[in-house]
Amino acid sequence: MRQKTQKLKKSEENVLWFKDLNKKDISLVGGKAANLGEMFNKFPVPNGFCITVKAYQWFLKENDLAEKIFSALKGLDVNNTEQLGRVSGQINRLITRARIPKQLQREIIENYEKLKQGFVAVRSSATAEDLPTASFAGQQATFLNVKGVRNVLKAVKKCWASLFSQRAIYYRVVNNFDHTKVFIAVVIQEMVNADKAGVMFTANPVSKDKNELIIEASYGLGEAVVSGIVTPDSYIVQKKGLRIKSKVVNEKNTAIVRDGRTGKNKTIKVSKRKAISECLSKDQVLKLASIGLSIEKHYKQPMDVEWAIDREGKVYVLQARPITTL
Repeated sequence: MRQKTQKLKKSEENVLWFKDLNKKDISLVGGKAANLGEMFNKFPVPNGFCITVKAYQWFLKENDLAEKIFSALKGLDVNNTEQLGRVSGQINRLITRARIPKQLQREIIENYEKLKQGFVAVRSSATAEDLPTASFAGQQATFLNVKGVRNVLKAVKKCWASLFSQRAIYYRVVNNFDHTKVFIAVVIQEMVNADKAGVMFTANPVSKDKNELIIEASYGLGEAVVSGIVTPDSYIVQKKGLRIKSKVVNEKNTAIVRDGRTGKNKTIKVSKRKAISECLSKDQVLKLASIGLSIEKHYKQPMDVEWAIDREGKVYVLQARPITTL
């Protein structure tokens, strides 16, 4: 009689889909993926899966990398910029030139092919990230509009390598996080072909007013807002009664969009008329604000949310993390 295959525990899996994750899974999939899983069944989050910490550890073991990496970091003076750059570059090369184990490659490819539309965001999700007490936001790599097996596998290795970027190494040392106890997972998520995108803070991070919600918006991918290449439109919404208190419409001359021919990101000039126009309609502002309030209520604390609106006008939540600066 054939024996039943025993179901693996979450901690033994190389790949976990958002539907199987929640906010308690940070040690398995990092902060970003744990929060995406937490929100997936409750909010409009694009589908995706996570290549877990276990897969990253297997990759390191298979290539005998752990000892080489941590030896390179021993005695490093992070205030010596030249030395920091050299060590970070050395570790980056070790990781990106190593081979992903064949079985793991197969698992990644099989799951990627289940995301039918092909274009994905490949995003790092570190175990010391999106925590209530520390913000590691933006330290590890993200790759947008990635398509094709080879490109996805390359992006995964680059995400793993980004755990040892200069900025990430420096931040961990200064904040007393042990390099050997911080791991990384990788999110593979359906890519929203954004018409508009931006960020939302469910409390005012400047005035510290928890009765206000801030929405920042621009055209194309949210990368233009997050990286600071545009000054986005800004809306202050009074939470009680969901009322727009004030707005500032800025000139948004640039947008990052998907090239219809190559599928890659490209930076375009926005027409003068569009650049000086308000990015969001009143309905879109209030729809986003309503989602933001629901996310805050779910987490029971003010949140920093990344969002996008596609060409058909559908709103998506791409990420949420606690606001650590209040």
